[in-house]
Amino acid sequence: MVDVRDFHRRATDAFGARVMAVRDDQWSLPTPCTDWNVRDLVHHLVYENRWTAPLMGGATLEQVGDRFEGDLLGSDPKSAWRESMDEAVRSVREVSLNRTIHLSYGDVPARHYAFELATDHLIHAWDLARAISADESLDEDLVELVYRKMKPREDALKSSGLFGKRVDPPGNADLQTRLLAVYGRVA
Repeated sequence: MVDVRDFHRRATDAFGARVMAVRDDQWSLPTPCTDWNVRDLVHHLVYENRWTAPLMGGATLEQVGDRFEGDLLGSDPKSAWRESMDEAVRSVREVSLNRTIHLSYGDVPARHYAFELATDHLIHAWDLARAISADESLDEDLVELVYRKMKPREDALKSSGLFGKRVDPPGNADLQTRLLAVYGRVA
């Protein structure tokens, strides 16, 4: 069983490896997230990473306010990624996993928030790999962990409107393909 801190670190590493592989001419390429190009997708996770430390530190949404609005990537998206990732990973490593985290949909334990963050990084690692034609394979242990936890919640994910339309993978699909389908991706 993977612990949530390790899961978070490994998932951010997976996404980060793809960020480091982005060539200068690829930042405007489309991604499987139809509203985002490569730069938008990386910005989304830098933004998420920037929120991680204050929320893990006990801040409320109101206390964080709008300090992370605007362009967080600047002229060096890869450095922005590394800095935000280091800060986020450190905050997950140091927080008590029972600490209450204040999110837009309610209060949750830090372990729940760390799992949510890690899952987002893992799925978006595939999105980024697909967009830049990099290796799309994801860590099998992490794929299994997320699939076991999230497949039973697939209907709730779909009803939120945040995770794409229902995708029915082929009957012989591997676990990664089945996981991506849960999140509305066609592998």
